[in-house]
Amino acid sequence: MSTIPPEPGFAPEPDVPSIRVGASACLLGEPVRYDGSHRRDRYVTDVLARHFAFVPVCPETECGLGVPRPSMRLVGDPDEPDSWRLTVPSTGADHTERMLAWARTRLDGLAGENLCGFIFKSKSPSSGMERVAVFRPGLPQPVKRGKGLFAREFLRRFPTVPAEEEGRLNDPALRENFVERVFALHRWRSLLAAGLTPGGLVDFHTRHKLLVRAHSPQLYRELGAFVARAATPAGFAEPATVAADYEAALMRALAVRATPKKHADVLLHVLGHFKKRLEADEKREFLETVEAYKLGHVPLIVPVTLANHYVRKYAEPYLARQHYLRPHPAELALRNHA
Repeated sequence: MSTIPPEPGFAPEPDVPSIRVGASACLLGEPVRYDGSHRRDRYVTDVLARHFAFVPVCPETECGLGVPRPSMRLVGDPDEPDSWRLTVPSTGADHTERMLAWARTRLDGLAGENLCGFIFKSKSPSSGMERVAVFRPGLPQPVKRGKGLFAREFLRRFPTVPAEEEGRLNDPALRENFVERVFALHRWRSLLAAGLTPGGLVDFHTRHKLLVRAHSPQLYRELGAFVARAATPAGFAEPATVAADYEAALMRALAVRATPKKHADVLLHVLGHFKKRLEADEKREFLETVEAYKLGHVPLIVPVTLANHYVRKYAEPYLARQHYLRPHPAELALRNHA
């Protein structure tokens, strides 16, 4: 049976975060902004850094523009991304080609970093992921629907890598979704590093079934059908293609917003696994807790904690393997918001 051979150099050092995530260097506290300042983000450096090994990137300084430097902006047709130019309003200098040439080389290097996520600096003409101001020639007011040149090229090159801006991470739902996707992609890449087999694919997908279902029931069904085909000898004839297609579908599914209703549906599915093992008062408590979550009275962590309690109490093997119940470290408290 064909397999994808293990990738070298993936094993982490002890006590060192092995999940590599790119980040705009200024968010990590490096004084690389145009005026020599930084925009250190405490959530990134003080919380996420306990779990992620950050790879700093500053497009402006790395492409040779230096610190300090004149401020820049995007100019062009907001509806035509390839028309955008990176210019200096005070001098008229155009740094577009310099930035794009550097970006191609930098992205080649980042391809070897095994990044499982990227955190961009918002509003930056090089690193903003969305809502970046694009100035139209001859018009005074910009349209805020652009992407920074480097961010645009990164997203084109690595479409499956979860990406967010530091400002959007202040939204609890967006924060959880981003971190959840980073951990899921890391688990997938770890499987690829060990060597993908049909059995490994089935096991990985089985462990992530409820997580995917909470995001998109439709894509949950499509992924299930994909894995059923791919796990056959004929379907696994080209393992690299299977791996790429599954990664793309998995990350597309997890990017869909998980709503309280979809979470509640999954939790009721979890309840069904216990059937007659739960006492009447335990079942009633679980149903009441799920309903309280749907109404916004308690955070998701409450019914999930109760589910984990029953999984341990009744030794339910299938649910014990589900990443839905433990998608990321508990200390991040990502499911504690109502």
